Amino acid sequence: MHSPNSGLASPFAQPKAMDLLLFHSLWGFEGSLETALARTRAQGFDGLELNRCHPVLANRPLAAVADQLRQAELSLVVELVTGGDYVPDLAAGVGDQLAELEQQLEACPSLEPLKVTVITGSDSWSWSEQERFWPRAIALAEASGLAVSFETHRSRSLANPWAMADWLAAFPGLRLTADLSHWCVVAERLMTPELAPIQAMAAHVDHIHARVGHAQGPQVNHPFAPEHRQALAAHLACWQLFAASQSQPRPLTLTPEFGPDGYLQTLPFTNQPVADLLEINTAMARWLRQELG
Repeated sequence: MHSPNSGLASPFAQPKAMDLLLFHSLWGFEGSLETALARTRAQGFDGLELNRCHPVLANRPLAAVADQLRQAELSLVVELVTGGDYVPDLAAGVGDQLAELEQQLEACPSLEPLKVTVITGSDSWSWSEQERFWPRAIALAEASGLAVSFETHRSRSLANPWAMADWLAAFPGLRLTADLSHWCVVAERLMTPELAPIQAMAAHVDHIHARVGHAQGPQVNHPFAPEHRQALAAHLACWQLFAASQSQPRPLTLTPEFGPDGYLQTLPFTNQPVADLLEINTAMARWLRQELG
C-alpha cells in the first residue's frame, strides 16, 4: 500500500484549515446498501455519495434509505444526471433535460440529502440554448429547497474552464461542484489557483470531487506516487482556495472520487487494475483531513 505524504511541499499559497465532511463514493460499487453503509463507517467517512439511479437504491422506499442513513449517523450526497448518461445524448435538448432535472429533483427530498450534485447541460449547445436552459435549471434548483450544485464535467455545459467567468456573469446564482480533473483534460494543463477560471469560481464552489487529473487524463494512477507530486499539489492548492472562499454555511464537503469505467488505468492484455480504488479513496480522505481539516 502506498502511503500519503502529509508533508507534501506545495509551491502555492496555503489558506487556513476548516471543518469538512468527507464522502465515500459508490461509483462502481456492486454490493448491498448495508455493506456500503458498513464500509463507509469502517473507513472513517462522514457519509456516502451515490447516483440517484444506483443499484443499492433499487426497490427500496427512499424514506427507508434515509432512515438507514440516519441510524448509521451518515450524511448523503445525491448525484443527478440528465441527458441519458454521463456523456449526454446529442438528441437530448434543453426541454428534455429540464424535464429530467425537475423530475429527479422532486424525488430527492425523501432521501434527505445534505447536498445534491448535478451533471447536466451539453457542450454541444449554442449560447442561445444555454441561455434558455440555465436560468430555468437554477430556478428549479433553488425551488427544490435542497443544496444543489452543478458539476464542471466534460461534455457538459461547464466543460470549458476559460468560459467560467462569463458563465458566472450571465448566471450569478450558479453554484458549483468542482471537479478540476475534467478541466485538466479539456485544457491539457493542470489547474492552479492563479488561473482566471479558478479565481472566478472559488466563491461559488459548494462541493468538491477530489480526484487528481493530469494534462492527458482525468485520473492519475495513484495520487501519492512521486511522479504525480506536482499534480497533487496543484489540485490541493485549488481545493484550499475553495475552502477559504466558502460563502455558504460550513462545513465544506469533498468526495474522493477515483473511479473505474476507463478512469482507472489497467494493464494491457489482462485488463487488471493498476491500483485499488477503495485504498486510494480512503487514503485520500485521511490525507485531506490532515491538509484541510
